[in-house]
Amino acid sequence: MERLDKRLANTGKWSRKEARELIRAGRVRVDGAPCRAPEQKVDEAAPVLVDGTPIAAGGPVYLMLNKPAGVVSSTDEPGECTVLDLLGEEYRNIGLFPAGRLDKDTEGLLLLTNDGPLAHRLLAPRSHVDKVYYVETDGELDEGDAWAVRAGITLADGYVCLPGELELLSGNCAQITLREGKYHQVKRMLAARGKPVVYLKRVRFGPLVLDEKLPKGGWRALTEGERQALFRQ
Repeated sequence: MERLDKRLANTGKWSRKEARELIRAGRVRVDGAPCRAPEQKVDEAAPVLVDGTPIAAGGPVYLMLNKPAGVVSSTDEPGECTVLDLLGEEYRNIGLFPAGRLDKDTEGLLLLTNDGPLAHRLLAPRSHVDKVYYVETDGELDEGDAWAVRAGITLADGYVCLPGELELLSGNCAQITLREGKYHQVKRMLAARGKPVVYLKRVRFGPLVLDEKLPKGGWRALTEGERQALFRQ
C-alpha cells in the first residue's frame, strides 16, 4: 500500500505537488471510483486512471550512481549541480533522494532511491553499515595510523569515533572502513593524525560495490541480487 499522490509521482509524469492538485481536482479514479484525497492508501495492483488514462503501477526505484567531484548530494540546491541533475528525465520527479551523503569534492558510490524505510534502516546509527573509501593523503600513512583507526580516533571536537579499519596500500594511499557516518568523518579523522585528505572516493556501501564500469556521473539500476543484498543488510 502507498499514498495515491506518491503513486502518481512515481510515474515520473508529475511532481508530488502536481499529483496532489490532480487528485483534489477530481481527475483521478481508483478502482473505478473518484478519489480526492492525496493521502489515500492504494494497493499497488489497484487500477489508477488520470483523466480516464491508466497509469503504470509504481514501485520503489534503486539506482547506483558514480558521483563525480563538484556535485552535491542533494535533491535541490540553488546554484549547484545536484545528483538528481545527473539522471535521465524519467527519474526526475519520482521522489528519489540520496541514501546518505558524500561531500561535494568526494567521488564514488551513492545509492539513490525513493524507498524511505530502507534508506532509514541503512542509515540508522544502530545499523553500523560498512562504508569503504579509497583515500589519498598529504603525508605518508603508517601502522600507527592503522592502529589509531582500529582503536577509535578522537576528533578535534572531542568526539570519539567508532573503531574502523585502515588498510595501507602504498605510501599515502589506503582503504578505510567506517561503521558510522559523521560529517566529514574521514577527513576529520585523518586530519587529527596530521595527514590531510587530498582525494576521497567511496567504493562500497554495505553490500553494494561500486561498478567500475560506470563513468563519473554515470548511473544504473541495481541488479536483483544487489537489491536483495540491501534488504538483508
